[in-house]
Amino acid sequence: MQAFWRDTTEFLPILMSGVALTIIVTIGSLLLSTALGLIWALMRVSGIGVFTGFSAGLINVIRGIPIIVLLFYLYFVMPELGVTLTALQAAILGLGIAYSAYQAENFRAGIEAIDKGQIEAAQAIGMGWWATMRRVVLPQAVKIVLPPYGNIMIMMLKDSSQASTITVAELALQGKLIASSTFKNTSVFTLVALMYLTMSIPLILLVRHFEKRAGHK
Repeated sequence: MQAFWRDTTEFLPILMSGVALTIIVTIGSLLLSTALGLIWALMRVSGIGVFTGFSAGLINVIRGIPIIVLLFYLYFVMPELGVTLTALQAAILGLGIAYSAYQAENFRAGIEAIDKGQIEAAQAIGMGWWATMRRVVLPQAVKIVLPPYGNIMIMMLKDSSQASTITVAELALQGKLIASSTFKNTSVFTLVALMYLTMSIPLILLVRHFEKRAGHK
């Protein structure tokens, strides 16, 4: 145990730089996936055949491609097509696109859970489709989707480790580099696991809070 604490003192500053990148990747991809997911969901429930079909097909395609393959494509293939991204940009874009499919299904479920009578009443008083969504449906849907949205945040935090496959020096890659140079695998990866857990616990508690609030309604 004393050896572990000595290793923690030595390795923690290096791993903290990885934590910073992990947080940047997580927040960036979360914002992107939320924006894209909302767009896909609105297209899906628009009632316009072309938009509905396009959104459904796109979501299925995204869900069928492993995240690591999407990251490789953005980082290694796109430069051959004339678009060069940094590793960090590719990581945020790849994770954002990958998770937009899950966000879209989450938002769609929330939107479809709203009583159709409210939508009909809004349209009866002259609201258009977009005004109805913005003023009536989405404010209520947000409350419904918060618990699963929190779970997506936790999954995204953990999946940010896949950015290490395209050389983003986040927490997982920093741990791997330290372990390969010191051969202290047990200490390093135990510390990495504890750091991921430390970042996940606040999100887990937040999800539990949302679930309790939803359960009281």
